[in-house]
Amino acid sequence: MTTTQQTSIGEPQAELAYDAILLVSFGGPEGPDDVMPFLENVLRGKNVPHERMMEVAEHYNHFGGVSPINAQCRDLLDALQPELVEHGIDLPVYWGNRNWDPLLPETLRQMKDAGIRRALAFVTSSCSSYSSCRQYRENIADAQAAVGNGAPEVDKIRVFYNHPDFIEASAVRVHAAIDKISEERRGDLHIAFTAHSIPTSMSDSSDYVQQLTEASRLVANAVGVSEDRWKLVYQSRSGPPQIPWLAPDISDHLRDIRSAGVEDVIIMPIGFLSDHMEVMFDLDEEASEVCEQIGLNTVRAGTVGTHPRFITMIRKLIEERLSGATRECAGQFGPNHDVCPLDCCPRPQRPQRPGGAPRPM
Repeated sequence: MTTTQQTSIGEPQAELAYDAILLVSFGGPEGPDDVMPFLENVLRGKNVPHERMMEVAEHYNHFGGVSPINAQCRDLLDALQPELVEHGIDLPVYWGNRNWDPLLPETLRQMKDAGIRRALAFVTSSCSSYSSCRQYRENIADAQAAVGNGAPEVDKIRVFYNHPDFIEASAVRVHAAIDKISEERRGDLHIAFTAHSIPTSMSDSSDYVQQLTEASRLVANAVGVSEDRWKLVYQSRSGPPQIPWLAPDISDHLRDIRSAGVEDVIIMPIGFLSDHMEVMFDLDEEASEVCEQIGLNTVRAGTVGTHPRFITMIRKLIEERLSGATRECAGQFGPNHDVCPLDCCPRPQRPQRPGGAPRPM
């Protein structure tokens, strides 16, 4: 069920006017020489053993030292800019990353030099947690501090896990995967929705699990798969075993459903927007190998990427803040807040232990 809610912003006021759009993402290396400097950026300030860093570096080196995430951001920009122009949004679009070029401080400095005063930021993460929302806001604040006086103000667009266009774009990807399974077997297939595992100390202080579960439910409903034939599971867990993270792991789940008699599974990375490094390594390599070993037929559904409905969603989210357009949402939880409360998704209060760094996205 799709519902709408009228924003309280109404007609744009002078103090709420925006003069730029900012795409904010994680960043990734674009060649072998970038891998170690990139990982040093990701892991700076964390007590992570050198051997752990080298283990993660091998994941990138397996693909020639290139993460596809930057290329996918360029593709997103190429698709978004004409969408904005077509709908009368005549604003420049900038791009800044958390961990690799173009880095946020450099982008905000460029925006300052261009006379940008206030920007609206779209972060490439659909749901709420410290690492997927609040930390990006902290990154922006750090970049503003680095730029100093005159740095642009930046407001973050709301999370969109239940936006009907995001659900529709995801459902199209799942439908395409289902079509690869023979028609006589589709009635018994299973969907494993995956998201990045995070420490339970982080998930307990956010709506991460609730939001991802709702997105999975909405997509499963859209493709006609009953509740007993899908599950939200997790991938890319990292850190010492004594620190609990969200489970079950995708590989464990695949073995469980095969033992229960499932013969066909669709793996849908609902928690990821593009087919970047963790999707490629953890799903297309490791999970696929597990399925081959246990005799489970698997089809990996694509992420939303640059699907036209996803691009439309970004434009609509921008329009919400520019002109008070209708705030669309699907399901039972309503549209998320525009301005995060002070206590929203706090940094987990836990000691940093050796080996406990998250794996780069």
